[in-house]
Amino acid sequence: MKTAVSEPESGTERPTDGARPAHRLPFWVNQRLGLLVLVIALSAFFGILRPAFFDERLVLFPLLRDISTLTVVALAQMVVLSVGHMNLAVGRMAAFGAFFAGFGYDRLGLPLPVGLLVCLVGGCVIGTLTGWIIARTGVSSFVVTLAMDFALLGLVSLLYSALTENAAFTTRPDGLAELRSYSLADTCVGPVCGSPAIPQLAQFTVLALIGLGFLYARTRMGRELLLTGANPAAAELSGIPTGRRIVLAHALSGLLAALAGFMAAVGTGTFSASIGDDFMLPSFLGAVLGGTLLTGGVVSVLGALLGTSLVGVIRKGLDLLGVGLESLNIYLGCVLLLALSADRVRTVVSYRKVVRST
Repeated sequence: MKTAVSEPESGTERPTDGARPAHRLPFWVNQRLGLLVLVIALSAFFGILRPAFFDERLVLFPLLRDISTLTVVALAQMVVLSVGHMNLAVGRMAAFGAFFAGFGYDRLGLPLPVGLLVCLVGGCVIGTLTGWIIARTGVSSFVVTLAMDFALLGLVSLLYSALTENAAFTTRPDGLAELRSYSLADTCVGPVCGSPAIPQLAQFTVLALIGLGFLYARTRMGRELLLTGANPAAAELSGIPTGRRIVLAHALSGLLAALAGFMAAVGTGTFSASIGDDFMLPSFLGAVLGGTLLTGGVVSVLGALLGTSLVGVIRKGLDLLGVGLESLNIYLGCVLLLALSADRVRTVVSYRKVVRST
């Protein structure tokens, strides 16, 4: 789902009074379609070279579990990009929220759902604080979130050092092991069963996708977030409380980051200070590859999923081909650069065709 002020996903623009009818762009310009084709083609390519790529339990299950977590990370970045901001502390917010869940499980004996709720509240609170500072001071989100990243890095490390012996909470509440290792096929309801390759953690990602898709496509608040990112001055003159919308965007980002931190902790089986260390780059890659603009005003919820899936498939495929970590990062960067360049070329060519036809 891609939402924008000018409705770019449909390939049309709303005509103004007296203007010529809008022209529909070619279907091949659709960015999500291009990403889907790339994901399928690369999966087939890696599967041909390494048939083990299609092993459901050894390869596809952990791959989809990683994609589920990193998609939520990309969504956490996407919501602040929608208002023209960025969140450089997304990984630390994930660690901050996960800390409260781990503490609740280890010291308070909280059940799994309650610990998750505490985790989300912790992430939402730190995100709200970040958004409030930006809205009240007018300081760039780059500066504020960078400062928050360093502050949380020290705070989370101190909390783990003071409250744990091995810098990690290892107590596992009932249901956590199943959430980590079970697929949807392991939780059949009557004759309905899921795929053995789809992890149960993917349910959180689906809920996040549906919730944000509804927010941006069906609610006034979502449209106000996009208008705030597209033109803050015009949004302010239109009566939109841009300050509150900025706070809301950062609160949602903190909440989603905390959810991603919880999912990452479930995937590893421990709650530690290192959660989220590698979240920042995937958060931008998934969102931007999916069609979200860095300047704000345009988001693509489904695109964030596809962009993250593309990165995940490339990483897993190159890993199976025996590419080392250093070389893997080089190849990944080249492929991503080509993907972004190809998308830009398609957009420019199609735009020129539309201009010539008017």
